[in-house]
Amino acid sequence: MAGATLLSGAPGLLLPARAQAVAPTPTMRGGANNYIPGAPIVSRIGGGGFWMTGTVRRAGDGAPLPGMRIQIWAHTTEGREDDRHSHGATLTGPDGTFRLEMPQIIPAFGQAHGHLAYEGDGFRTVFLRPVMASSRDTRLSAHFVLQPA
Repeated sequence: MAGATLLSGAPGLLLPARAQAVAPTPTMRGGANNYIPGAPIVSRIGGGGFWMTGTVRRAGDGAPLPGMRIQIWAHTTEGREDDRHSHGATLTGPDGTFRLEMPQIIPAFGQAHGHLAYEGDGFRTVFLRPVMASSRDTRLSAHFVLQPA
């Protein structure tokens, strides 16, 4: 049985192995560029066509965190990453996942990338700047593991 441990003194009795602690996500260099605190929660940014997705979990036990505010912004076919209309926020669902549609991300400073931030109370702020494998990709994922403040 994978992930199990034999209980000492009780032949044949298996117990689940203790889970490893889940480390918090460090803030990425350049992640906070053009951040606008408190961007509005939106159903999508601009005309859409590109999907930003991800998860938010708690450091230590890895439990999903519902109701967490994730801000997203990028250089897209409809605006630059410093334009207010290129920013929006969404909330995680009951399973800690988020998903927000936005215009196609295009290269800025040589790379196609997005910016995401966890912003809220109870956990340390984290900024991410994931880079796309190809500027033709139509989705990008980012995953947060938050450390209590």
